[in-house]
Amino acid sequence: MATAAPAKFPTVDNCDSTGRENHTVVADMDGTLLIGRSSFPYFALVAFEAGGVLRLLLLLLASPLAAILYHLVSERAGIQVLIFSTFAGMRVADIESVARAVLPKFYTADLHPESWRVFSACGRRVVLTANPRVMVEPTLRGFLGADLVLGTEIAAFRGRATGFVKGGAAGVLVGESKAHALRGALGEDCQPEIGLGDRRTDEPFMALCKEGFMVPPDPEVRPVSADNLPRPVVFHDGRLVQKPTPLTALLTLLWLPVGFPLACLRVAAGSLLPMPLVYHAFTALGVRVTVRGNPPPPSSSSGVLFVCSHRTLLDPIFLSAALGRPVPAVVYSVSRLSELISPIRTVRLSRDRAADAAMIRKLLAEGDLAICPEGTTCREPFLLRFSALFAELTDEIVPVAMVNRMGMFHGTAARGWKGMDPFYFFMNPSPAYEVTFLSKLPAELTCGSGRKSGHEVANYIQRVIAATVSYECTSFTRKDKYRALAGNDGIVGVAS
Repeated sequence: MATAAPAKFPTVDNCDSTGRENHTVVADMDGTLLIGRSSFPYFALVAFEAGGVLRLLLLLLASPLAAILYHLVSERAGIQVLIFSTFAGMRVADIESVARAVLPKFYTADLHPESWRVFSACGRRVVLTANPRVMVEPTLRGFLGADLVLGTEIAAFRGRATGFVKGGAAGVLVGESKAHALRGALGEDCQPEIGLGDRRTDEPFMALCKEGFMVPPDPEVRPVSADNLPRPVVFHDGRLVQKPTPLTALLTLLWLPVGFPLACLRVAAGSLLPMPLVYHAFTALGVRVTVRGNPPPPSSSSGVLFVCSHRTLLDPIFLSAALGRPVPAVVYSVSRLSELISPIRTVRLSRDRAADAAMIRKLLAEGDLAICPEGTTCREPFLLRFSALFAELTDEIVPVAMVNRMGMFHGTAARGWKGMDPFYFFMNPSPAYEVTFLSKLPAELTCGSGRKSGHEVANYIQRVIAATVSYECTSFTRKDKYRALAGNDGIVGVAS
């Protein structure tokens, strides 16, 4: 898609990034800041997450036309086809939601190391892109430290995108339009220190800079690791696990008519079969369940409290499958459908500390109980802060580390109907759960010893579980997650 770098601009590896703290850098996005030179995967994410299966199918069918126009007519024409097929009729609020909650994970996983070396070294960072600004700005500003984002502006009517671009074809920031937008934002006499691009259509804005550098295509280059980002992506939403290239998007669409009936069969097996048979049924249906450690036998006296890390709402079910017996679970809130199909008893917490404490004590007096003190799920290798309430109610505590693997769909969501969470998990061709039982908490480390507070016990268990699965402990809470992804505190409606 891109033309080879012209000789008048050296390649980016020749750019000295030292002493650039007071300099301004202006960079293109696809193929420059990002390794990937195609914007299709990000349009596909918006199409699927905000518009559903049919919208993704429409975009996939339109993509060959976009490619033909891109090569034979103009870059503007190709981008306009992608914008129209993705956005036409879509609520702008939904596009903004996907841009804030879904896209940062995929964008930051594709950063070009040489471009990022230069971009991150400069004190002022400007991005010029043909992509719609509404799509890219949350990532560029929130995670990559961009000070100014100039992109294509989409047209809207009564809160819905029309599929067209403000300013017509000239509104797509390509070629001279990028240079014009840069002069409009920084002034006619602007002369930024560094310009980064990857194709001939970037030359006009690069010519305005004191130094210009091209980013050549390199299929072997490895993206910037998450450890080198200024802000890690701890929370993200959306159903798709992999970046939807045209091939991946096609395979996903072809799998859905097979995957959904298979998910229903797996859900039925977990819901209807006796718990001692569920483990074997899951294995026979392609769900991999690995059990590590030595789970305790049922107690004849007070019950054991299984304290689990929280990956999906299925954690207590896989715990029960690993034990071979149903273990009730206390939950903050789940959908009515999830309660209906659950093979174990679920008890809702009221968020009233005294009432919840009394409820948990009552349940433990009846037998074993499972709890996920993070209060919500986290997809990345992080553990959220553990609530201390459980530690103050019993000394019979067994930590359980949960790890799951999904290749196609995420089994959690902060947006949308959460009743579909278990179905999305089981729609994966070969989902996996690993349940690791750790040693029962020693008496001297419980609140009953008189030497430990509930917070100290909760923090200790968090650290033990994190060390077992090589996760990182954080102080983030349920509210932090839902404020970042859904714009609320996670209390209104149902949650994970």
